[in-house]
Order: sequence, then C-alpha cells, then structure tokens
Amino acid sequence: MASAKSEEEWGQRATLFLKAELKKAEVTYVELAKRLKKHGFKDESESTITMKLKRAAFSASFLLACLAALELSGIDLEDV
Repeated sequence: MASAKSEEEWGQRATLFLKAELKKAEVTYVELAKRLKKHGFKDESESTITMKLKRAAFSASFLLACLAALELSGIDLEDV
C-alpha cells in the first residue's frame, strides 16, 4: 500500500486499521475503554472513543495505547 498523502488520509487509515483490529479481537469500545485504563488513559469511555474514531483524529499516544491494550505487536506500516 502506498504512503498516505495528507494528514487526513493518515487519520482515516489509522482509524480503519484500529477499527479492523478491534473487530478482529472482538473488543467493543466499552471493553477498550476498560483496557485503556490499565495503560493510564483514565478518562476514556465508549463515547470518547467513538468520537475520536468518528473524527479520525487522535494522538499517537492514544493509538499506541490501543495497540498495547489489544496486545498487538509487529505492526507493519503497510497494513495501516
């Protein structure tokens, strides 16, 4: 897959990737919020996660914490 050409495209691709990984792991936004609390994201809830993914705009730390919460490793940028 070619590199994204804009910040918005990167956001969309990161969002699609994260949604796909959540679905694959059968993890809901409610469950993700619970798991994120263990990684220091105490204020996340189903609604805040929904809004971040709807906007396709979130911090790298949020993305990395989600990947850790899903126990993912070895992510290939070609998959994003």
